[in-house]
Amino acid sequence: MLELRPNCELCDVDLSPESRDVFICSFECTFCRHCTKTKLEGICPNCKGELVRRPIRPVASLKKYPASIHRVHPR
Repeated sequence: MLELRPNCELCDVDLSPESRDVFICSFECTFCRHCTKTKLEGICPNCKGELVRRPIRPVASLKKYPASIHRVHPR
């Protein structure tokens, strides 16, 4: 199950679990749309994998399986 991390690993902006402007790689490194498009050009700086839009977890499922509160600090 995806962690749904709460922040961009590059700029540390808050990212809500229902946002459609969040991008992840296959290792779940998490970035905002701005960093993904302007700074990273769609490539994860950690693993060099492709960054894709993170799926949305339905509200009912968020209640049972909440998003992570663990922040990953900017590199």
